[in-house]
Formats: sequence, structure tokens, C-alpha cells
Amino acid sequence: MGKCFSSHPVALPMGPMGVRLYVHDQYVEIDNGILVLKLSKPEGIVTGVQYNGVDNLMEILNKEDNRGYWDLVWSEPGGPGIFDVIKGTDFTVIVEDENQVEVSFTRRWDLSLKGTLVPLNIDKRFIVLRGSSGFYTYAIYEHFEGWPDFNMAETRVAFKLRKDKFHYMAMAENRQKIMPMPDDRLAGRCQQLAYPEAVLLTNPINTDLKGEVDDKYQYSCENKDNKVHGWISLEPPIGFWQITPSDEFRTGGPMKQNLTSHVGPTTLAMFVSAHYSGDDLVPKFRNGEHWKKVFGPVFMYLNSTWGEADPHILWDDANLQMKTEVESWPYAFALSEDYAKTERRGSVSGRLLVRDRYIDDEDLYASSAYIGLALPGEVGSWQRECKGYQFWTKAEANGFFSINNIHTGDYNLYAWVPGFIGDYMYGSTITIMPVGSIIDLGDLVYEPPRAGPTLWEIGYPDRSAAEFYVPDPNPNYVNRIFLNHPDRFRQYGLWERYADLYPDSDLVYVIGDSDHKKDWFFAQVTRRNEQNSYSPTTWQIKFKLQSVLQTGAYILRVAIASATLSEMQVRFNDPEADPPHFSTGLIGRDNSIARHGIHGLYWLYSVAVQSSWLIEGENTVFLTQARSSSPFQGIMYDYIRLEEPPDCTFRKVILP
Repeated sequence: MGKCFSSHPVALPMGPMGVRLYVHDQYVEIDNGILVLKLSKPEGIVTGVQYNGVDNLMEILNKEDNRGYWDLVWSEPGGPGIFDVIKGTDFTVIVEDENQVEVSFTRRWDLSLKGTLVPLNIDKRFIVLRGSSGFYTYAIYEHFEGWPDFNMAETRVAFKLRKDKFHYMAMAENRQKIMPMPDDRLAGRCQQLAYPEAVLLTNPINTDLKGEVDDKYQYSCENKDNKVHGWISLEPPIGFWQITPSDEFRTGGPMKQNLTSHVGPTTLAMFVSAHYSGDDLVPKFRNGEHWKKVFGPVFMYLNSTWGEADPHILWDDANLQMKTEVESWPYAFALSEDYAKTERRGSVSGRLLVRDRYIDDEDLYASSAYIGLALPGEVGSWQRECKGYQFWTKAEANGFFSINNIHTGDYNLYAWVPGFIGDYMYGSTITIMPVGSIIDLGDLVYEPPRAGPTLWEIGYPDRSAAEFYVPDPNPNYVNRIFLNHPDRFRQYGLWERYADLYPDSDLVYVIGDSDHKKDWFFAQVTRRNEQNSYSPTTWQIKFKLQSVLQTGAYILRVAIASATLSEMQVRFNDPEADPPHFSTGLIGRDNSIARHGIHGLYWLYSVAVQSSWLIEGENTVFLTQARSSSPFQGIMYDYIRLEEPPDCTFRKVILP
């Protein structure tokens, strides 16, 4: 476990010795002959990692409690956020033998600490195995019945590496680069941009980076893809990698975006965060409820190469190790009784079909559907669920799915299918018993929202705005890694490009003539005025009707991929209609536009369109984003569709 078995020329340990534990007055050291992990006692802060002849991979210029640590951000209801580096007060050896050492650092809460510490008992664990080129960490959080209410906006594990060695960051096959130094973000070396995380490098230490934008949110990643990331030291060639073998303890489901690695050099294991979601994904503990959750284990993997070997192969090796860790989940060696082993986990399988008689007379396979278990709730509630465990898989081409290693407990089964709007939820609660349960649900049928045939549509329903027009960045604000890159939306300042493309009037989209890939801007943002203020924007969708049916309501379906302090107002053929024919009211706090995410939380609206709002001939839908106090307010659309009334014979829209 954790040992490298790569065909690449990666350095391997020589004859791994047994694991040894050394307990000192203020420190604990765990040595397995490959690495030495040094932890403060009883705080449980990673103060040092010795590996491959380097006495410490952690940033030795930082204070010891700012090197490798668990932290959280919490608040009392209505109070300000408090950043807390979690420091244990008691140290315990869980197991010590030649094959494994596991140690515990606990911090317990009582009423005397009310208002000063988050009301949680926290048990941080660290594990080193024989022959393993790395170490594991996990933690158990528990809030007891009757304890004070609180919110937890974030919790994670952070590692600050040596800035004199770790300069190359890798977090995906096509997202790797030499990074700026942390000093490059100081006055005199950079220009502050529109928000604190983003800077323009004006005088970087590495002159090759001059003129680039640096922003940690450009390196965010969806949970489903966030399995391994880290840093490479080129001299000597060493890799430091954070591997997350399971998403079950993360919040928000497979599409939730989280930070990975960024300038520091820093690497993160994010478990709970409000990034790309806002307050909806902040767990709120009320009425003295009992809650317990295990976060992790995650694996900090170390590797190295020989001599002149290309150090970039360390990324390939880390990916191989990630696959080993994923296949080994759940781990057999983590010893907390709260960490569920294989025998206490179950599985759920079945086949998901899609029934839409306006597309096909037969049920369709839910190919590539995302199917998961989360705490019982409402349809679609999984994306805002943030207290329990979630277990997700992707259906095969024929709709079959199998979800494995599910914790004991009660769940709803949720799903969504690329190509179709809305959310599916299985009608009954699913219970996984303590001895494990094997449940086959057979064929399940999802009937997505549909009232009548499609008159017209814009985009592709996949909960993302990626298929729309993403402009080239301002050449003065470029991160070169994203030039000619599939994730071109991660460039800084794209919100400002809208006014460049539409300086005098807003976007007009003509059904049958316009192309959503070229003519639909990826985000409906505000317009900056000369007075440094901002104005709402109104987009138009033009389409023609031969006649207007009076037999029922037309339905406008609007699926939104992201919303930030926005209000979508819809009007038909009257841009001044007051009140508008439909309004969402104020929605969203995901900040995805500013943070270079192509989606945040998903919203679906179905607007009943009265026939009196439509006319024979040319019609116009006016979409107004009405809130405009900031450049970052806006909406990213996922998909828009107009349906005819259900009792009509299908008639295509007249094309211009």
C-alpha cells in the first residue's frame, strides 16, 4: 500500500524496514525507512517530512503550526467566520508495530469553551505503513446532542511546501506548469486585480512568468476529477502528492468544484467548502443535533527519480499510485471504529432508463447518467446536501449502474442524465444494514420534465455553460496554461469581454440562424458604465410562429448552470412589462464567474407561457439579469427550450 510499482524510472525504497515510533516531549516521529513524519505533540501539526535526503519538505521558514495542518472555518449563527487551525490537546498511540503506526491527536469541547472553539470533538489520525512511500491522515468530527448551534463553512487539510524547492505544480494531465513564487504576490512584484486572489505578475522572480495572471481559483477541479494533485521539486527531483481515493466524505456531489494546489507552494485536501455554491453548502447544525462524520483518509504520496531522469514522470507515477489507492478503498488498516470497513458497507445496482415520448417511442438508456446515494431529501437535494456521506457512479452506455462501498444508513437514490433536464429520485428510502446490504433495484425509469414537443432549444443540458461562446481573454490578463486549452473559461477577466463584444447593445439570438457555440455568450453579466457603475443586461431570443395555439400553455424551460446574486426576469414581446411575466427573484451565491468555473449550483425553471403573450409571426423573449451592483453578478445558462402545448400535432418553428 502506497509503494511505487511503476515501470517508470522512479526511485524505490531499498529493503523497507519496520515502522518505528519515537515519542518525545514535544514531538512524535514515525520512521519507516523511506520517510520520517514529524508531528507536534499534542497538537498534531505536521512540522516535518524527511525524504530522499531532504531533511524537511515542509516550508522551514514558516512557523511550525503553518506547515501541515487540519483547519476549519466556523461561526455561531449570525456571527463572523472564525479560522481555526485544529490543535490537539491529547496524544494517543492507537497501534505501534513493525507494519503500522497509527497515532491520534484529539481536542475535546466542553461548555467552558463556548464561543471560543467550535463545538466539536475532533480526533485527527496519522498512519504510516511499512514499505509505504507516504502517510495517511483522517479525522473524526462529532457534535453531541445539546451542544451549541454553529455553521461550518470549510474544513480541509493543508500542506505548505518549501518554496526553494517545489516550483512545478501538476493537478491534471493538461494543467501543469512552473508556478510563481509566493514572493511574487507581494507589493512591487504584482498588480492587484479585481479581487484579492487574482494578481498580474509585473516583476516576478522567474521573468518567464511576467505578464501572466495568477489566481488559485484557476486550478479548481470537480470532485469527480479531483483524485491526485501536487508539486514537483526539480532539484532534487521529488514529488509531493495529495491523493483522495474516495469522494464519499466530500460535500455537494461529483460536480462540486474545490481548490487543489496553488502558489505557496500549497496543496489542499478539501472536504467542506462554500466555493462555487455559497451558503447553500455550509453545514448548519441546529437544535443541538447529534452529528458525526469521518473525513478521509487521504494519502500524501512521495516519489523521486534517479539522476537526470525527467522529473515530470513523477506525475505519471503519482497517477498510477492514485489508481492503486482507489482500488484499495475502503482501507483495511484505518483503526477508528467510526471508519466503516468493507464488511459494514453495501451496494446498490440497477438500470436507469429515460422516458420521453416526444423524443422516442421506446425508453432510452440513461447513458453516462450520474447516479448516487445521499441523505434522504427532496428531488435534487443532493447538490446542497452537506452533512452526510454521498456515493456516486456513472452509468454504463446501456444504463446499468452499480454503487459500491456504501456506509450503513438510510439514503435516497438520485440521478441526472446528460442530455435531459431535471433530476430523478427513486421513490423509496434505501437502507444499508450494518452487516452490509446487496440491493438490486432492477429497471428504473426517469421521466424528465416535458409538457409538449420542442419548438426550439438553445444549448445542451449538461449543467454546464461550456458549450456556449467563451471569448479569448484580454491579452493583458492571460494565464498561458489555458491558451488553446479545453478549459478556456478559466482565463481571468472574461466577464469584461462581454462589453467588448457588445459595446452598444445586448446579445440577440435568432432561432434557426444563430449558433449557440458562436452567438450565445457563456455568461449573462452586467455592463460596466463610464462612471464605474454597472447596468443590467437584457438578451433577446427571436423566433417565428405560424400560429398561436389556444388549447393550452406553452412552457419555457430554463436550466441555469450558475447564478450569483442574480435575478432572471422573463418577458414575452414586451420589454417593459411590469411586473415581468416571470422572475426568479434573487438567486445564487456561487461566484462562479469571478472564480473561473463554468457552472455552480443547478437551477431549473418551468415558465407557463400564456397564449396571449405570443403573436403570429416574429416573437421575442427578453431575458433580463436585473441585479447590477458588481461585475461578478450574472447567470450562466445551461439550456433553454420552448415547448408547445401537449395536445397539438408537432409543428416546427418557422426558420428565418
